[in-house]
Formats: sequence, C-alpha cells, structure tokens
Amino acid sequence: MPASRLHRVAVLVLEGAKPLDVGIPAQVFTTRASMPYEVRVCGATPGLVTGGDGLSYSVAHGLDALAWADIVFVPGYRFPDREDPPQAVVDALIAAHARGARLAAISTGAFALAATGLLDGRRATTHWHYTRELMVRHPLVQVDENVLFVDEGSVLTSAGAASGIDLCLHILRGDLGVAASNHAARRLVAAPYRSGGQAQYVPRSVPEPLGERFGATREWALHRLGEPLTLDILAREAGVSPRTFSRRFVEETGYTPMQWVMRARIDLARELLERSQRSVEQIADDVGLGTGANLRLHFQRVLGTTPSEYRRTFTRGE
Repeated sequence: MPASRLHRVAVLVLEGAKPLDVGIPAQVFTTRASMPYEVRVCGATPGLVTGGDGLSYSVAHGLDALAWADIVFVPGYRFPDREDPPQAVVDALIAAHARGARLAAISTGAFALAATGLLDGRRATTHWHYTRELMVRHPLVQVDENVLFVDEGSVLTSAGAASGIDLCLHILRGDLGVAASNHAARRLVAAPYRSGGQAQYVPRSVPEPLGERFGATREWALHRLGEPLTLDILAREAGVSPRTFSRRFVEETGYTPMQWVMRARIDLARELLERSQRSVEQIADDVGLGTGANLRLHFQRVLGTTPSEYRRTFTRGE
C-alpha cells in the first residue's frame, strides 16, 4: 500500500486484557511523522476496563471504533477458555471484517476471533499454553501450535506477547515496506524479521547453547548476504555438521538454511529498492543473487510481484 495513506488502527481492550498485549500495537502503530497510522484504544463501552495482572485501562472509545478502523487488534486476555466475549463485541468484530477491516489477534485474543466464526476453516495460532483448548472449543479452526504468527489475509493471529511484535512488524512490512518495518524494529530494539513459520519455542531436545549459536550465525550471515553462503559455510560458522545444522535450523526457524538465506536476500533487495536508486542489476549483485534475471525470478516466487512494481509501490512520495 502507498505510504501516504493513513491507516486507522483500533486496539480492542477486553476484560482481563494483558498489559504487554495491549501496549504492543498501541506503541508500534502510534502516530508519528514516519508512521501514517492513527490509533484508538477502545472497549466494549468507553470507560474503565479491568485488565489482567493488576492493571486497568481507561478507554475513550467504545465499539464504534471498530466501525472506523482499517485494522482491529484484539490483545490477549485472561481466562479465554472460560467464556466468549460479549455478543456485542463478537457482532462488532464480524461487522468490521465484513466491511473490509483486517482483524489481528495477539496471543489469546485468538479466542475472541474464533468466537466470530471467522477462523473456521482457516489456520490460526495462539499462546502455546492455550492451543489445545482452542482446538477443543473451536474444532473447525486449523490450530498451528508451532508458529509465531499466521497471516490468513483478512484475519491474523499470533502466539505469545513477543510474537505480537513480530506480527505488527509483518503488517508494517506489507503496508509500508521493509525500510519502515526495520526502522520500527530498531526503535523497539526488536529483531527486524522473524518469520511467522518460526517455532514458538525450541524443542527441548535442542540444547540451549546451540540455539544461541544459530542466532549468532544468522546475524553473521545477514552482514554477508552479498557473499557466497552455502550450507557448508553456514554450518562451519555455527560449529556443527551440515546435516545437524540443516535439521536444527528448520526446527528453530521454520525454513531450511538456504530458504532463509534467499528470503533474507529478498528482504535486503526490498529495502534497497525502497531507499536507493540503484538498478535492479546492481541490487541483484549487492544481495548475492548475481543477475537481475535471477532477482526477478526469486522476487516473483517469494512476493508475487516484480522488483520494478515493488519500487513503484513503496518509493516514498509516490
């Protein structure tokens, strides 16, 4: 979407709302010159909403904010497995979706979306502690308990609070481009990109020191995307065999090492397309893809568009 368009964000605070879950979209999308968003925090009715963990929220807006918003975030809340949100909230979410708003749940906010029926037949996730209960209460939802977030287009869900940041940055990337998303990540002191397919937690069979080493290897690779990066090179940097590296890298990220490298290269190409006047051929060389034809091929496969079309969409001021 063009950066000049103002996006309207509603953060729906339900009874028992978790503080981090409320704060994440409110902070990520807060109005500033570099962020064309307007945020309204709302509840079932205006006034005081009792939250979780000893906090309450004074909200200025009621459910009318959902009729105004382009994106509605539903933060997680306590005891989502006990009962559905009030019917008025469910109806307002359905109406917002019907007129074209995106609905995005953080953590147990997925239960509120599931109550609308909009997740039936779709993939979704929630905090790992509640995935089984979500499966039981809403058997038509295709619950994926091993991912950070799921983007089903008009409805999006995420795991625990930290993955709410990943989801918000993912939405920013789609709305404004990679440069804006990376800028927001730096402001939040957050990882600029964790794929939705990355596991919520590393399986217990993977020693913790190995997970830390893989994080360092990924960081090392991000600074060398213009250089040759093979499975053997990455495994040698991580200090394990290629077979071990490949298997455990998938467990840790949801991608094979070479899939991850390709997507990292595409993301770097996206940022260069947004922020520089370098040609497609020059950018292909910068990111380690060699030729413009190779960049165009992988760009189309990963993003479904061409580098030139992407540049026209996300160049500032256009």
